[in-house]
Amino acid sequence: MEAIAPARTALVVMHYQTDILGLFPSVAPDLLANTRKLCDAARAKGIGVYFANLRFSPGYPEVSPLNKNGQGIKQLGRFVDDRIAPELGQQANEPLIVAHRASVFFGTDLEVRLSAQGVDSLIMVGIASTGVVLSSVAYASDADFRLYTVKECCYDPDQVVHEHLFATAFDSRTTVLSLGEVLRLLA
Repeated sequence: MEAIAPARTALVVMHYQTDILGLFPSVAPDLLANTRKLCDAARAKGIGVYFANLRFSPGYPEVSPLNKNGQGIKQLGRFVDDRIAPELGQQANEPLIVAHRASVFFGTDLEVRLSAQGVDSLIMVGIASTGVVLSSVAYASDADFRLYTVKECCYDPDQVVHEHLFATAFDSRTTVLSLGEVLRLLA
């Protein structure tokens, strides 16, 4: 495997926000602990950390009546006032990208920010695998980023589909790493 070049790599932490983690209280502590280790290792190696949250304005004006997923989100009544999980220790220089759709790239300035920093490789983690991770990995792959995913830092309530995505769609577009493997690469 090619070595990770810190100056050209970013860690993108997707939807690790209080409202989403609150939906999965039985797995949130392990996800947060794993992802904090990853964030700290990336920071120590000089890799930029970017956070991306799903967020809407009160009344959900960003949600189209044509968007089935958006309608489900609107009915949940969440993602208006939540924040990045404080357990991840976001630093002042680590940007928050606000997205209104499953992909952290759709309608945001994330790709421009990454390009401006000379980033061509992404370590991508998030909740949920069938939502933000799938949508964002597909876009980033099409945009010619070198991609890594870290299985223990991704979660989906449908574990069968989660496992299938890592064995198929993510494996064909990214280098799938365990937390141990990525921590060794970043040591």
